[in-house]
Amino acid sequence: MPSRGPPSTEGILYYTIPTFAFHSGTTLPNITIAYRSFGTPTSPRKILIPTCYGGRINTTLTFTNPTPNGPGALSSHHVIVTAMLGNGESSSPSNTPDFPTQLDYRDCVRAQHTLLTQHLGIGALEAVLGFSMGAQQAYYWACLYPTFLQSCIPICGSARTSPHNYAFLEGPKAALSHSCDYADGAYKAKGVKPVRGLRAFGRAYCAWAMSAPWFRARLWGDVPGGLGFGSLEEFMHAAWEKNFEEWDAEDLLVLARMWQAGDVGSLRADGDVEGALEEISARVLVMPCRTDQYFPPEDSEFEVSHLKNGRLVVLESIWGHIAGGGANAADTAWMDGQIAEFLK
Repeated sequence: MPSRGPPSTEGILYYTIPTFAFHSGTTLPNITIAYRSFGTPTSPRKILIPTCYGGRINTTLTFTNPTPNGPGALSSHHVIVTAMLGNGESSSPSNTPDFPTQLDYRDCVRAQHTLLTQHLGIGALEAVLGFSMGAQQAYYWACLYPTFLQSCIPICGSARTSPHNYAFLEGPKAALSHSCDYADGAYKAKGVKPVRGLRAFGRAYCAWAMSAPWFRARLWGDVPGGLGFGSLEEFMHAAWEKNFEEWDAEDLLVLARMWQAGDVGSLRADGDVEGALEEISARVLVMPCRTDQYFPPEDSEFEVSHLKNGRLVVLESIWGHIAGGGANAADTAWMDGQIAEFLK
């Protein structure tokens, strides 16, 4: 689910890259990357976690907190959470004049690499871990900087956005961009916020994030393990419409376009995603959720079949895509245990 309320700035630091050339060809001065350290900052074991779609630094699951099974899997690591370009915390359309309308995951990963090497003095990572769009960034990291990381842990994500995933995103995008208050992108010049469009975006997105069994079990409501909302309508309004109101429309759209274009095969001249996966030298723990509607396990099975050192573990949950983002304690504890075992 999208982060609730205005983003917390607690503990967040910023690094500015004096000049940054985007993959689109745009070059801009003073591109800022937001980040925060978690876990044990003095540890030599470094983990990078990029943010996901709808996520902020301080809403990102870091696996540094205790679970019923014991300390968090990454509690003894130095975990650096970075806000991907476009999310409103790092440089984005909402805070940077002339920001490009098309981002590429290469932009995010190159900016993160610059933060780590030029500012934080980090020369290697034990792993890059990410959920959803963060998982896609993890795959790009493994392809672009193969000697920089030992392991890659994509959770509920894919190396290539599927046609079905692409088509799903067209719905929320259209709901926002065709709203009357978005005004074909002229809303800022008119001094208004496209609230109707943002609410429509959230309502169009909502059903995709969880599974049909989740809705059948009425887990939005006041049931064991549920979210406690009084009705489905209250859940859609409070958890989706209202939360997306806090976002900038252009930030949401530029991130959705980058998500749709995700494909590690594009890093090769021949566009071959299988070849790109086969070249990954890092150990890869691939963790899809059984009921994820837009990053299904079948995509992960395909990826692991082309990885030299890939391991597939499927999260058996009815919480759908959001299970991988920490939506409930039981799924989070299971993922924590898988990560701890993998990084031994």
